[in-house]
Amino acid sequence: MLKTLFSVSAWQNLSRDKADTLLVLIACLLVILPHTSHLQVWNSVTAIAVLLWRAYVTFSGRRMPPKWVLLPIAAACMVAVRMSQQSLLGRETGVSMLVILLALKLLEMHAKRDLFVVTLLSFFLILSNFLYSQSIATAGLMMVALIAILTAQITFQYTGKVPPLKQRLRHSAGLLLMAIPLTVVLFVLFPRIQGPLWGTPSDGMARTGLSNSMSPGKVSNLAQSEEVAFRVKFFDTVPPPVKRYWRGPVLGKYDGRTWTELMLSDFPQSAVPKVEIIPRSKAIGYQVTLEPSNARFIFGLDIARIVPVIDGKRTIMTRDLQILAQQTINKRIRYEISSITDYTLDPNLDPVIMQTWLALPPNINPRTQQLVEQWQAKEQDPARLVSLVLQFYRTEKFRYTLQPPILGQNEFDDFLFTTRAGFCEHYAGSFVYLMRKLGIPARVVTGYQGGEINPVDGILTVRQSDAHAWTEVWLHGQGWLRIDPTSAVAPERIENNLARALPRPVSALGDFGVFNSLLGSDSLIGRLRNQFQAINHAWGQWVLDYTPQKQRNFFASLGFEEIDWAGMLRITLLIGAMVMAAIVIPLIRQQQKRDPLDALYSALELKLAKRGLTRLPHEGPKTWAQRLRLQLPDDAVMQFLDIYAAQKYASHVPPNALATLKSLLKKIK
Repeated sequence: MLKTLFSVSAWQNLSRDKADTLLVLIACLLVILPHTSHLQVWNSVTAIAVLLWRAYVTFSGRRMPPKWVLLPIAAACMVAVRMSQQSLLGRETGVSMLVILLALKLLEMHAKRDLFVVTLLSFFLILSNFLYSQSIATAGLMMVALIAILTAQITFQYTGKVPPLKQRLRHSAGLLLMAIPLTVVLFVLFPRIQGPLWGTPSDGMARTGLSNSMSPGKVSNLAQSEEVAFRVKFFDTVPPPVKRYWRGPVLGKYDGRTWTELMLSDFPQSAVPKVEIIPRSKAIGYQVTLEPSNARFIFGLDIARIVPVIDGKRTIMTRDLQILAQQTINKRIRYEISSITDYTLDPNLDPVIMQTWLALPPNINPRTQQLVEQWQAKEQDPARLVSLVLQFYRTEKFRYTLQPPILGQNEFDDFLFTTRAGFCEHYAGSFVYLMRKLGIPARVVTGYQGGEINPVDGILTVRQSDAHAWTEVWLHGQGWLRIDPTSAVAPERIENNLARALPRPVSALGDFGVFNSLLGSDSLIGRLRNQFQAINHAWGQWVLDYTPQKQRNFFASLGFEEIDWAGMLRITLLIGAMVMAAIVIPLIRQQQKRDPLDALYSALELKLAKRGLTRLPHEGPKTWAQRLRLQLPDDAVMQFLDIYAAQKYASHVPPNALATLKSLLKKIK
């Protein structure tokens, strides 16, 4: 079959019908291919196999499969979709069925009406791609698919000579361009509703981010993802990498395996709830665009001075300085916030609360207990004990890795004395455990660290690979201090990024660092990547984040302060009608300027083409008339062509000639 498809002679000897059908197949392939990234493998393979089957039928000239063959295949595919999706409802099920139906419809495409069905199914599939991604790249791919399917549809409308493919593509692109002004008007002015434009909040649009617990491997798994967590636009000077700690969940309860958040009920009722913050630096203002996470965490530079307001609702700052939204974040949000990076935090901690940050489960990690006792025998000053533990990490050949060995029941004994290999959660968790064993209040702080600044637009992008865990310890007179034990083992992780901290792999092709240098920010590829990221961010800012509130602000800027949806609709209809008039009126005028003589000649061509008497590209009216005399002895046709030929190059066509041609055209059946 493949030999038949890809042979040169087969392509060169294509008839009009075969060429048109293959154009439809290519267009449908462009529609289906983007869906393969989220469809199940069997679904994609089946759809593409059916397309190849249809192409083979077209090339070979064989008959289309009968219905008794297609119906069992269609039924089997529907059953497979039901079994694989566990439902007949939902986004995945609907898209899977549409892809299968489009592919199978091509195997029973006999008439022009079948082409219209294929076109409509393709339009639905093009739209359904936006249920999965609304990036500018997706929009571009869908534009290409749309032009391809429009070109296929236009091609089938020609009854005579078919223009070159380039001209048909240009025609389709022109139709698309004419639709853009009205699309922009509807996008900007048509009343918007709350919630996502594509799908529902529960459609799985949210990405997986940090959680309110930490166990070995949890953060390192997240750090292998290059998905964007949030983007930041600074209004002031951008802080250096070592100051870019984005505070998230704070974990203070340890059960011997997992760190979790402390609840309000975990604190003594007699404790003083107020947290004292003494700033030592100027506040930094910035705007955060946070991607959906299916959680309530709001991220800000450590530590936030003023909590942000989101959708008119004030966020909540907890006792341990986490910021939480009042609702789960299942859509992209934007908020402004300010932070201070140098501060004194809670220097007068309530002794009752202090005990909460010292709690540990008993009777675990005996070797760690012995090490702690040795340190306590040497040193009693808390600040020096902190330095002693950090020195232990620096000198005992610990290493930083995303694939640490599995730890046993006494995980800190295994980590500190046997494996000595881990990611940030291993170092943060073990450090807090050691601090509490030494009688120093401590807690684990998770969030993100660092971020990459795009030199094109100055936007800082923080990815899931920047996920990080660090610690805070409380020292008398100094309050809570940020201590990052990871920096004792891999300082380049804090000063640069994750990739710099991990060892570079070496393959048979050599050091991968050579390839990394080709992809750096100063390389051509790096600069192109930065340009694309800047464009993608602008797309998100101005298109994807065009909310109802932004729409109301836009109308307010036009002088409509208290406009309701009915007023918006009236303005949309008025401006939409003006835009339509600006597009349609020139087309009507252009149509009216068409030579009436040529219009009648084209009408004759169309009538005769339906009878299989198509004019050849090189034939003029007289040559065509000579050939038609042998095939169609019709006096009306001959008279029409004689009059047209006589009048075509005359300086003036008399009205009676046009009337005569119209009369003759009516006689021709």
